[in-house]
Amino acid sequence: MESLKTRLKGTWSAGDFGRIAQSYERGAADFIARLALQPGQHLLDVACGTGNLAIPAAQAGAEVIGIDIAPNLVEQARERAAAARLNIRFDEGDAEQLPYETGSFDVVVSMFGAMFAPRPQLAADELLRVTRPGGLIAMANWTARSFIGQMFKTIAALVPPPAIMPSPLLWGDEATLRERLGSGVSELRVQPVMIEFRFDNIAPADVVEFWRRYYGPTQRAFEALADDASKQTALRSALEQLWTNHNRASTRGSTRVESEYLDVRARRAA
Repeated sequence: MESLKTRLKGTWSAGDFGRIAQSYERGAADFIARLALQPGQHLLDVACGTGNLAIPAAQAGAEVIGIDIAPNLVEQARERAAAARLNIRFDEGDAEQLPYETGSFDVVVSMFGAMFAPRPQLAADELLRVTRPGGLIAMANWTARSFIGQMFKTIAALVPPPAIMPSPLLWGDEATLRERLGSGVSELRVQPVMIEFRFDNIAPADVVEFWRRYYGPTQRAFEALADDASKQTALRSALEQLWTNHNRASTRGSTRVESEYLDVRARRAA
């Protein structure tokens, strides 16, 4: 497990995830807006990346802490907060072992983040532990049928994921989610929501190269096939076809693709 965690930390530190996060920044802000946060609420953003949720949450008046396993993403988040003149604390840490007191937060959020922890039940238990009784846990988790779910499956066909790690896409399954949160929540509401990846002036084939350069998991997948040029070509071709088939951009040479996620609202049991 420690070896896997080291590998995962390296994967999420690879590339420049901030470049990817910019493509769905609007959708992240919409996610926060729907929470209708109140000024002064204490909010934790788990697996915060470069601050796509933390920054609009702080702008809404919440007292925000973000935490992520990748030190370079934490540093980018700090720089973004400083540029926006927001007082947000960002920590480096593990979603399976959060360094905060029990019941510390009114709201705990995670967008496409905590779902990648290798031991999902530990991550679920930690989300519950740090949320105060009556507090809110809000998550955005990719579904298996989503565009991103299809992308993961395309990659897994050539580069199988670690057998020890359950599929992150199970966080987007309502039955699995209910089982993981269990009696720790008094109320659980979910709904599918679409979020757009927007790449103006970047054609679908070039978006694949963009993700290969900047998205750690895609970069590592291509690296794993470095000794097999035919498989690398097959992966690139399959991803280019996927992006092309789902492209909704009306402007030639641009790419706009929507992907479904499960929008989760869980109320911590008293």
